[in-house]
Amino acid sequence: MEIEFTMLSRVNCLATRDSASQAADATSLNTSINPKSSPTPDPRRRIRVWTAQPPRSRLSNHRHRPNRISSAIVTMKLVKSAIERSTGQGSCTLTPEEPEDMWHSFNLIRPSDTLRASAIRRITSESATGSTSSQRVHTTISIRVTATDFDAQSSQLHVAGKVNAENAYVSMGQHHTLDLELNRPFTLSKAGGWDSVALDTVREACDASNRAELWAVVMQEGLANICLVTQYQTIVRQRLEVPVPKKRAGAGMEGHDKAVTKFHKTLLETLLRHLDLGQEAKPPLLLASPAHYAAEFLAYIKAFATTTTNKPLAAYVPSIMVTHSSTGHVSALNTALSNPGITTGLVDAKFGRETVLMDQFQKFLRLDNGKAWYGPNEVRRAVDKGAVGRGGGVLLISNSLFRSQKVEERRKWVALVYRVRDVEGGEVRVMSSLHESGKRLESLGGVGAILTFPLFDLDEDEAEEDVADDIERIDNVAAEI
Repeated sequence: MEIEFTMLSRVNCLATRDSASQAADATSLNTSINPKSSPTPDPRRRIRVWTAQPPRSRLSNHRHRPNRISSAIVTMKLVKSAIERSTGQGSCTLTPEEPEDMWHSFNLIRPSDTLRASAIRRITSESATGSTSSQRVHTTISIRVTATDFDAQSSQLHVAGKVNAENAYVSMGQHHTLDLELNRPFTLSKAGGWDSVALDTVREACDASNRAELWAVVMQEGLANICLVTQYQTIVRQRLEVPVPKKRAGAGMEGHDKAVTKFHKTLLETLLRHLDLGQEAKPPLLLASPAHYAAEFLAYIKAFATTTTNKPLAAYVPSIMVTHSSTGHVSALNTALSNPGITTGLVDAKFGRETVLMDQFQKFLRLDNGKAWYGPNEVRRAVDKGAVGRGGGVLLISNSLFRSQKVEERRKWVALVYRVRDVEGGEVRVMSSLHESGKRLESLGGVGAILTFPLFDLDEDEAEEDVADDIERIDNVAAEI
């Protein structure tokens, strides 16, 4: 089976440029998505375990994949693209094939967009005698989007809206919620046209080279969180908790050692159920813990691979990294990824690069050297002064800003991204609000910038503008009196 990719042109319908320059820009980026076809991959004791496994949807007729995450590279399928180069008007048909694709779909679908997908409606009919009967029918429904709801743990995406194209089963204006599913195509049309950020999201979703992954176990004595870190989000696949008694002299020490061995055994068995060691390209594994717990677990893995002659596991051992974290909870994963030894090995991965940039950004903030600013107004002033461009300028922006309910708000951020990247020549990092680095940026307002040269008192400019506005307002009132 082959997947055909249709040429997708990059469009910035918000930039005030002439049609000739727009066409040239679209043509130069026309080959961003590979048009060639690509093959589709084949599909007791008091121990508390939490498993994040997607439930079977009521609309689905196929079985979900087992709770093993394959490292085979599968990307969103671009079925059809009919987007005008000059205006950005048109639609795009996509088929999500992996849970990660639901995250891309969540970032693509925004309020006021038009979404068309298959659905099931319960239809109630009344006979001539007055009796009623209901039945479930399959149909295709088109809605104007009003809200989206995404569950990151189960990768379920629900899109609510009003019907904007009636058929035999639905009328115009009726409310309906579409449940997007894996391997079921949907067609999306953007309100106001496809902007450059939306097209970049499609391009990244369909690009297999962007699917870097990292398995991580954040642990402490008796507690472990098995996480899958992708370039867009951090997913807790399983949480394991085993009671371990404290060390005591004599017989108490033996009980402690037995409990630790049982904890390591249970954790390794659970981890192997998630890892697919049969794949050629296996993502690395990061063990993070306070003190020596991660190192002890690595020693247990090596001993287990040797004594059981588990060759796949023994071959995987060199891909396991050990680092320090403050606790065994998921929130400490950010500390582990900030370790210079870890980020060096992951620098080519998108999340590794974002972690490095966020560390540099917060370092400049602590130094107060004028080379890092956050906040919408401060960042815009820095861009206006040419400080976020070639030579090291970086715009850090959360993708949650592009999901604003206000169209004008979204256009404002799209225009800022376009100016920094395409006019000023700076680097733009659209960071996932579900990734640890993105959460750090969210706490600072969702937007920040690393400058090529220091600027000071950008926040005081806002105060001066407010004072000027107040004076002008007072003058106008005095003139009316």
